[in-house]
Amino acid sequence: MTRALIVIDVQESFRARPLWETISNPKIADQVDRLVRLARQAGDLVLWVLHSEPGSGDVFDPALGHVRLMEELQRRDTEPLIHKTSHNAFTTTNLQQLLTERGIRELTVCGIRTEQCVETTTRVASDLGYLVTFVIDATATNPIPHRDAPADQSVAELLSDPRTLSAEEIIRRTEYALAGRFAAITTVGQLEAAAGPRA
Repeated sequence: MTRALIVIDVQESFRARPLWETISNPKIADQVDRLVRLARQAGDLVLWVLHSEPGSGDVFDPALGHVRLMEELQRRDTEPLIHKTSHNAFTTTNLQQLLTERGIRELTVCGIRTEQCVETTTRVASDLGYLVTFVIDATATNPIPHRDAPADQSVAELLSDPRTLSAEEIIRRTEYALAGRFAAITTVGQLEAAAGPRA
């Protein structure tokens, strides 16, 4: 086992936010589940990451009960579960230690949000020497407001503001930024096809 699938922040916290209605991939848990099945069949390590902000009082505060995997996903007891408090999955966790102990050199990443925690983890992993595969259609994100937009902007205002960067633009930008520099870009279907009939 030299490969690992890292599932980043596919958690109920996001569904608890009004912004969820703008998510680029509301069925992301289904895509992730397909990747998890592929990894298990190949004997790869599956590693789950959740974002946590203790004491924040928002949906990422564990005390509110939303910091848990989306209900469609089933983690096995043998699969590590890590709680992070930074954008990338390395800085505030023992992720690198877990990977090193298991001899992992190749990572497949997926999760929420495309350009934030998943991309940041990918960049750090690449700098640490890992070969990274970024599964673009097993990530999801939301439109991003312009830097001058009011902090209390409603979802309707976000969507009607011509300065808002759409989720589709964000995903496209991420793919261009990572490809050939930090990661190989692929899709769930391409990985399933490469795995053959067992997938």
